[in-house]
Amino acid sequence: MDRNYTILIVARDEGSSAELADVLADRNGYRVLVAATVSDAQQLIRDVHIDLVVADEGTKDFDGCAFLSNLRISNPDVVRVLVLAKVTSRPSKAFKEASVYQYVRKPLEVEQIVLIVKRGLESRELARRHRLISREFKMSDDSIAYHPPHDLRLISEGQQFEKLVYVSEKMATICEMAKTAAKTDLPILIQGETGTGKELLARAIHYNSSRKSSPLLMQNCGGMNDELLQSELFGHKRGAFTGAISDRLGLFRAADGGTVFLDEISEVSPSFQVSLLRFLQEGEVKPLGSDRTTHSNVRIIAASNRPLAELVATREYRRDLYYRLKGIEFEVPPLRDRVADIPALAEFFAAKHSEGMGRKILGLSANLLEKLSHYDFPGNVRELENEIRRLVALTGDGEYLTTRHLSPNIQDAPRRVAPNRDRGFVPEGKTLKDQVESLERHLVEQTLKRYRWNQSKAAEELGLSRVGLSNKIRRYRLNEENAT
Repeated sequence: MDRNYTILIVARDEGSSAELADVLADRNGYRVLVAATVSDAQQLIRDVHIDLVVADEGTKDFDGCAFLSNLRISNPDVVRVLVLAKVTSRPSKAFKEASVYQYVRKPLEVEQIVLIVKRGLESRELARRHRLISREFKMSDDSIAYHPPHDLRLISEGQQFEKLVYVSEKMATICEMAKTAAKTDLPILIQGETGTGKELLARAIHYNSSRKSSPLLMQNCGGMNDELLQSELFGHKRGAFTGAISDRLGLFRAADGGTVFLDEISEVSPSFQVSLLRFLQEGEVKPLGSDRTTHSNVRIIAASNRPLAELVATREYRRDLYYRLKGIEFEVPPLRDRVADIPALAEFFAAKHSEGMGRKILGLSANLLEKLSHYDFPGNVRELENEIRRLVALTGDGEYLTTRHLSPNIQDAPRRVAPNRDRGFVPEGKTLKDQVESLERHLVEQTLKRYRWNQSKAAEELGLSRVGLSNKIRRYRLNEENAT
């Protein structure tokens, strides 16, 4: 079990939950998040990929058992553990309604919970692997008999960075870099078209940073005048402007120690850009109508669907603010440039929405996946999710998603022509031997370039050993500096 699992503890007693969190994190290497309210826990589950939840039974206004019951429906793959308050508590409700994996009683024995968590995660991993094997061999949950594919198939699960699902090399590179960036305190700028997943990437970075226990607050800067935006971010004093009937803290102070995500940062006015630059430089917060300045320790993650570099070139955006925002910069590619992600995303959304609607969807047809892969998706991942949700709603229980209910614009999309990386190449030489060697040299060189001269990966694709590839590099006098 080499995965890094995420545990969520839901309890009002911060003392006991903090102690348990420390033990699970320090001794077992799990990432542990703590929520003191059900609403906080629900928000975390929406933002973060959770593997196991430990919830306190709670009281009338904090019903941990009800929370786990709802979680059973919304996120059935999450392992559920319930902490009962008294010896007299009857666990039957936990098993019937919440279908918990296990329960423990107070006072808590940390070693017992650690063992339960470990066993629960092992069971979850075994179930996951069984599900993948069953999908591969087209087995149903009710029978071990083999079912012919009938041109229908299910896609193996893609990789995940919290709620970001991907298969493509482009997104894998971005997510690996984001995991590294999360460990820093540098401002982050995320650019890309609408619907590509910029907000999901920002959430993933926050929850993988040292600030994950502090607030993540979000503000869309588009379509807001300076006074309102200043009030939202910096706060205001009562009477600072018409309608200011009470003091407002502002997101920068409310998120002190955490992260503020500013979407559509390209839309702020030149005058507000000055205020934002001042905050990024000094951390100073001066509410509207106040003569006092305070400081706030907040990490800024900004997003834009318009290239800021182009706005800087046309003097629509301050150059100094642009460089302050792009401590680390990400460009999320549109879905049409990462077609390999479409099947994995489609299956992820099908599972998500079928669970939410109480439907059993057997899988996605090969024809459907082919149609989806040939469509450009101008609305990107958001448009794909909406399409899959629509298909789930229109498909009968216990059926496959097919092209039957597909939107006409996707149904009629022209077939995508796969790029030919060797198009235009003409082998050199007069004899067959010379031309074959010329083609071999070209293929070896192009493969090395594609993998940035990672010889292990290039050799694997070419079906060569490392020694065999090295011999060909020497034979054809290839080197990284002079590669064409």
